[in-house]
Amino acid sequence: MDLPTTTVEHVPETIEDEQKGSPLFKCYLHDTEIVHKIAQVFILGLATACVDNTTGDMFRSPASVAVDTRKELVDYLTQRSGNFVTEFIILEGGPEAEESDHPFDIISDFVDDFSNSKRNLFSRVSGWLLSEKREDKVDDFIQEMEINGFWLLDGREAIAQTLLKNVDFKNAFHCNMKFNSSEELDAHIHHCSFRSMTCINEGCNARFCARHLDKHDSVCPFKIIQCEQKCSDRIIRHEMDRHCITVCPMKLVNCPFYAVGCQSTIPYCMIEQHCSDTLSSHLLYILQGIHKEASMEDLKRRVEQLGQLSFKAASSGQLAEARDLRSLTSKVKYIEAKWGPAFEVHITNKDIEENVEISNTANGLDEAHIKNKDNQEIMEM
Repeated sequence: MDLPTTTVEHVPETIEDEQKGSPLFKCYLHDTEIVHKIAQVFILGLATACVDNTTGDMFRSPASVAVDTRKELVDYLTQRSGNFVTEFIILEGGPEAEESDHPFDIISDFVDDFSNSKRNLFSRVSGWLLSEKREDKVDDFIQEMEINGFWLLDGREAIAQTLLKNVDFKNAFHCNMKFNSSEELDAHIHHCSFRSMTCINEGCNARFCARHLDKHDSVCPFKIIQCEQKCSDRIIRHEMDRHCITVCPMKLVNCPFYAVGCQSTIPYCMIEQHCSDTLSSHLLYILQGIHKEASMEDLKRRVEQLGQLSFKAASSGQLAEARDLRSLTSKVKYIEAKWGPAFEVHITNKDIEENVEISNTANGLDEAHIKNKDNQEIMEM
């Protein structure tokens, strides 16, 4: 099965002007993505034809008929594509017919028709066409051809280019412009919408024709774009999901007081502002947990009392500075222990001094707890 590798050179096509007799230079550029897809269909069609044609035959294998079948396939596709415009417009009812006019679909149908014509009697009557073993054998033969370098991609793409031009009568996937000189052609190629391009984003090796630049740019996984959650960072597209759910300051998180009743979902960077703005409601949730038997009116009054203490005392803002459930609960319990669970607010200068002492003591307890924990961990080490 070993065959020499086909070398494909893109040489500008020249045609004779029937009226003037002067040579015209024709642009040879095309949609490389479509050509590549068509070339992939060839190898599948050939493998299918070879497998179905030799199934049940003890004296022939798919490899033994591959060379002849390939030639037949190429000749068949060339003939069908050459007659396509006539068949499609005249025989099939013209461009208004239901059949797809996409070159890939057209050529895929040609390949399927050829493969179907190569089925032997055994393949047609034995249920072979619906068996999993058939699919496995086709896949194995494709792999065998690729390992042996049979019908290399360059050769298939060269054929696909010719077929594409034959069936693409709308000129949607290849350039059909002609020029009077090679200089004019060269100048055109540098600006042709079908010229080949490589993605400029670092790490991306994708190649495409110029007309697909915007399409690729919109999905390129290596393009650096603004964070989808509107933070100030610019992130590589394929890392966006990880950024948004891990380190993005705008990622949505539950309120720290979610467990006691606050159902707010807020950006991570707005937690401090949220806790400050909703201090009263957070205090109410905590008091509901501490005083389960108290009425809602009593709890709301106690929230107001705590707020007045924080506002009028020198420790203003101490409660608002609590950013988590444990910290705020600790401060509330300490204040209630000092003033009583049903305290009345009659604030004097002495009350202010005592409130400062309460706040400092509560903070000191928290710091002492942390320090003792650190010392304990050091001793354990």
